[in-house]
Amino acid sequence: MLPLSAWSPPARLVGVLTDIDDTLTTEGAVPAPVLQAMEALKARGLAVIPITGRPVGWSEPFAATWPVDAIVAENGAVALQRRPDNRDALSKRYQQDAATRATHFARMQQVLADIEARVPGARRATDSPGRETDIAIDHSEFTHLPQARIDQCVAILRAAGMNATVSSIHINGWFGAHNKLEGARWIVRELLGRDLDAEIDRWVYVGDSTNDQLMFEHFPHSVGVANIARFVPQLQHLPRYVTEGERGAGFAEVARAILAGRDRGERCP
Repeated sequence: MLPLSAWSPPARLVGVLTDIDDTLTTEGAVPAPVLQAMEALKARGLAVIPITGRPVGWSEPFAATWPVDAIVAENGAVALQRRPDNRDALSKRYQQDAATRATHFARMQQVLADIEARVPGARRATDSPGRETDIAIDHSEFTHLPQARIDQCVAILRAAGMNATVSSIHINGWFGAHNKLEGARWIVRELLGRDLDAEIDRWVYVGDSTNDQLMFEHFPHSVGVANIARFVPQLQHLPRYVTEGERGAGFAEVARAILAGRDRGERCP
């Protein structure tokens, strides 16, 4: 990983995709400088789209109030955006139809109960009531699971035929082909009418943990906030660049670099 100071943001940048927990947040909250950074990016005509493993229910108040184009929740399965005809209301988009979601939900609850019964200390995340298309086990938000127990949970999820990822706070599992990258492709196409793969060098991705590594692998402009150091031993694909600041301070650092680059470009004849 190179220091962010070595990065030159793309001149024709379209937007910023970002993780939420421990990337935008610090100690569980989004600091004012992060909201100001997102607002400044939006004011310069850039798309800002958080993509998170958090549940859609948890994401709703943030989609309604943050300066973002949309929030993609549950690792790419569902997106929230303000309705163009009523900015006080949200619309919800799913990648799976209602019947598929219902079938998967029932099976996932069985797997979740199995994990809680078999893995000592494993407990469903406190935000579980807001989840519609995945399940989550807390490993670092309100409890602590050692790595061996995290690995055991992941193994049970995969043995049940589920996808499994580990974020900075949760172990997430779901049925379906979606993930953060597919969710990004989907929302960029649905929301903006653009082909992410065709212009991936015009987007930035910011993240902090193992469930971001698919994004780190694919985005040439990928940035890890400094607290990614915790996960480096477990990452096969690292971000290209890393910030000096941790968590929200790191994201604000990325925003400043982008805005400074655009200022330099606008001053050029």
